[in-house]
Amino acid sequence: MATSDLKADYTLKQIQITPSASATQNACKLCAPLGASLVFKGIRGAVPLLHGSQGCSTYIRRYLISHYKEPVDIACSNFGEQTAVFGGGVNLKLALENICRQYDPALIGVATTCLSETIGDDVPMFIKQYLATQPEESVPPIVHASTPSYQGSHMDGFHRAVRATVETLARERTATEPARVNLFPGMLSPADIRHLKEMTAAFGLTAMVLPDYSQTLDGGLWESYQRIPGGGTPVEEIAKAGDAAASVELGHTLARAGEGAATLLEQRFGVRAARLGFPMGIRATDAWLQVLADISGRPIPELFKEQRGRLLDTLVDGHKHVNTVRAALYGEEDLVAGLACFLTEIGIHPVVCASGGQSRQLTKTLQALVPAAWHEEMTVLEAADFAAIETAVATARPDLIIGHSKGYAMARRLDIPLVRVGFPIHDRMGGSRLLHVGYEGAMALFDRIANALIEQRQDGSEVGYTYM
Repeated sequence: MATSDLKADYTLKQIQITPSASATQNACKLCAPLGASLVFKGIRGAVPLLHGSQGCSTYIRRYLISHYKEPVDIACSNFGEQTAVFGGGVNLKLALENICRQYDPALIGVATTCLSETIGDDVPMFIKQYLATQPEESVPPIVHASTPSYQGSHMDGFHRAVRATVETLARERTATEPARVNLFPGMLSPADIRHLKEMTAAFGLTAMVLPDYSQTLDGGLWESYQRIPGGGTPVEEIAKAGDAAASVELGHTLARAGEGAATLLEQRFGVRAARLGFPMGIRATDAWLQVLADISGRPIPELFKEQRGRLLDTLVDGHKHVNTVRAALYGEEDLVAGLACFLTEIGIHPVVCASGGQSRQLTKTLQALVPAAWHEEMTVLEAADFAAIETAVATARPDLIIGHSKGYAMARRLDIPLVRVGFPIHDRMGGSRLLHVGYEGAMALFDRIANALIEQRQDGSEVGYTYM
């Protein structure tokens, strides 16, 4: 998109939500400790520990297991009525002791819940007191992330846990390793993370990926039960984050100053930071590969040029099925932004873009990604629930809805096909194996979108045509 297009006299319609009830109706977000737990599941040998009530850990386990189809252990300090009154210090110390004895973890990630935050538990002090009573060699590193859900969504908890992990573990810089890069991919699928690692390795770079749950939440069949699944980024690799030549942070909402792990490493150790959106589609993947080329000093491998060519051929082949189609998008802000960028490349107009996130970055980001001529017909919902989203979608009447499984009831009521992406996907198989990033991810997503539209037209046809 030309720079001049961004200066056109158009403004996005940003809906100010006036709730019709005193509470959120079917939130388009999940709780902050869930995001933190997902990060800790991406560290080798780590055990997530929620400081709060047992219901919080049960709810998060249920959501993660349903999407990833893998066993997920999340410890809990098990608040009760007495704990809520007198504080949870004793419970937290007992939980830490139990985890060390039963799991022998490489790291314990402590995420706070609404209850422990509301009563004002001083978790850093509790951890410090616990460590003071234990032999140093017998206790693994303990990372604390403050994650009350009333201060944000699961994405806020995710990013806070990534930053807290780096802040806790990263050691003083020793020597810059030119072939080493820190990759903070954001909340993508295990398939996406695997593909990003493959793309990074193709440039001769060694990536420290945080988090990396590509094996822990999408691994092979076990011969016997494993308390802590194999895989994940080793603690010692995270400790060397300050020695990297650069950090690459994916996600538009992390553009806020000082909130990302890459910013922390840049400020503390002088590690160069590159920030860009999810590499979804042609332009975004081009930018991602160029960053890797700049860091490595190598040209873009021929492999990716071939993949780009196949993607372009795919888009030409299927252009007639998607051109001028209108779509509604919802989910995490970074995912919605990445999808909107890709859809504009293939001729689909995003007429509703919605998220439960509250970064206040979504509207500005979409304004830069979507052609200015389309702004007038696009409605952006920030901090929205599904009651507001359904109202906007019913008004816009798009041809397609793209988002996770929580929008299925809306899509069914409105009789609009739903293409499932993001988290959670509870009513279909393979949510953890969906590929969205890179040229190959764009091809896979394009096929799913085009086929959903073809299927709807085919089913609605009187003759049910069988050849295109």
